Amino acid sequence: MRDVKRLWGVIGLMAVCILVLTSLLIARSRNEPEPSHPTEQPQHIETDTERAVARIGSRTITIGELRTALEHQYGAELLGQMLDREAVRLEGIEAGIQVDNAEIERELKRMQQGYESEADFYKSMKEQLGMTQEDLRADVANKLLLEKIATKNVKVSDEEVDNYIKTHPEEFRQEVDLNILQIIVSTKDQANKVLAELAKGTSFAILARDRSIDDATNNSGGELGWVEDDDPFVPAPILEAAKSLKPGETSQPVRVDNGYAVVRLKDRKEASSPDFAFVRENVRMELALQEAPSLNELVDKLRSKWGANILDTQFQ
Repeated sequence: MRDVKRLWGVIGLMAVCILVLTSLLIARSRNEPEPSHPTEQPQHIETDTERAVARIGSRTITIGELRTALEHQYGAELLGQMLDREAVRLEGIEAGIQVDNAEIERELKRMQQGYESEADFYKSMKEQLGMTQEDLRADVANKLLLEKIATKNVKVSDEEVDNYIKTHPEEFRQEVDLNILQIIVSTKDQANKVLAELAKGTSFAILARDRSIDDATNNSGGELGWVEDDDPFVPAPILEAAKSLKPGETSQPVRVDNGYAVVRLKDRKEASSPDFAFVRENVRMELALQEAPSLNELVDKLRSKWGANILDTQFQ
């Protein structure tokens, strides 16, 4: 768009020069004295709000129209969020409560669990929520600060933390992700024939395509992809078979609802051991939040305390 604006600027300047030159020639042809201060030709200077951002048919949409539409649709919500965050920021300053970069990074890492990579997480957030990495950091910082403010007067003992961890072991188990291939056939005899073909060196992907009766995976070479080792949507016998294998190994026939499965473990990923101190602090915060006032109610009180006032009725 900048190149287009420059081009229009050059064209406009040339047009002015041509008009001025024409005026001089006409004046000379009439033997009229040249004015000492020639009047400049009026010209339209495009304002920022008139800048074209799209065209369809004979219609041009300007940046001004786009801004007006965005303000009408999202303005009140966005302004409310800005006031909420400013109220939380001011309260944090008054209370001497801060959130450091290490806390933000730990929370972002926690949010990335279940994604194949950090890049995949940020890509998903951009596609699903329209949030950039900077947007996410700001959102996490605000969330953590609000939680600290809400729980500043709530005390949770070490005994309460220990008891919660003891009674909820499933929340703290080390996560394992499995990359699984499968071939589903109707009978055990067919499954054994598949194993025999694999032993001869036939490609697993080709056998999955030609023999597997599972329409969800046969055309992709039997790829189930990455799944957690307790994924409720993958049949338990397949998960158990995969967990017993090393990467590259293939199982014996496994009984499943619609026949027999031959399972190959393509790869395995185990989450790094968690920072136990961080885990305890997360548990402490979760227990404290259960005793704290509602975060929405707290934000409303903070906005009132710090005198938030929407001046434009359009955004009220």
